[in-house]
Amino acid sequence: MNIILSNSANEPIYLQIVKQVKEQIIKGELSEGEALPSIRNLAKELKISVITAKRAYDELEKEGFIITIGGKGSFVAPINKEMLRENRIKRIEEKLSEALAEAKLIGLTLEELQEMMKLLDEE
Repeated sequence: MNIILSNSANEPIYLQIVKQVKEQIIKGELSEGEALPSIRNLAKELKISVITAKRAYDELEKEGFIITIGGKGSFVAPINKEMLRENRIKRIEEKLSEALAEAKLIGLTLEELQEMMKLLDEE
């Protein structure tokens, strides 16, 4: 598991960990059933508090990306393809909302925005 933390980021450290682990799972860099470092080892490797590492793992488990088995550790959960698709659709919707808001700020019409999407799709 490769995680790079930034102290200058506006995002809390635990969210940086969550985001990067989710990305590695989605990209297949971490496989279903693969063991993750223990909370203590993760904290030691990243030079963060155990509480921060636990919070990241708790969030990942709540979102269904990892499972924790008492006495054995945390593992990459079986990926629910539908959940994964839904998460990606949500991300796309958020980005499209941002683009639409920006377009409205400069007076772009929906038709002009759609034309831009068509041109980008052709590339």
